[in-house]
Amino acid sequence: MEEPIDEADASHETDDPANLLLIVVGAHLRAEMADRPLAYRLCERVRTWMEKYGAGLVPPVLPLVCSDIWYINDQDLQSLPTISLGGPGVNALSAYFHDKLKTAVARDEHYLIQLDAEFVDLRASIWGSNNETTVEALDYFVSHYLDGYLRAVATQVEPKAD
Repeated sequence: MEEPIDEADASHETDDPANLLLIVVGAHLRAEMADRPLAYRLCERVRTWMEKYGAGLVPPVLPLVCSDIWYINDQDLQSLPTISLGGPGVNALSAYFHDKLKTAVARDEHYLIQLDAEFVDLRASIWGSNNETTVEALDYFVSHYLDGYLRAVATQVEPKAD
């Protein structure tokens, strides 16, 4: 059973959004059912990484899942490290990023991972043609890119602005 979240602790950590790592999912029912659980899984991976490597980071990197609507309509959020999860049909941010981010991995018609492999630009987009391939794309991202990405986020390399 999970421990209850102490709201005082949670609100203290988000007083300054500069330490946030946003994981953005679409505000679409399919995205809520399929992509949001994957986003929470990615949050847990980030927290595990932070426990292992984040000692001494002040403030610590705090992953936060939010919808594309929040992200797109809040200029301040757009300056934060961001991972968009889910395809452009259900996530407006993935559609926006499609022609703005470099392609790191493209597996035929199955999935796409877009990011700057040097982690100067701390925006990424991960999605598949369906839920199963989105899971594959996320697993690939976690195994091949997450460590380097989080090291760049932890050192707060400035994200690229459009």
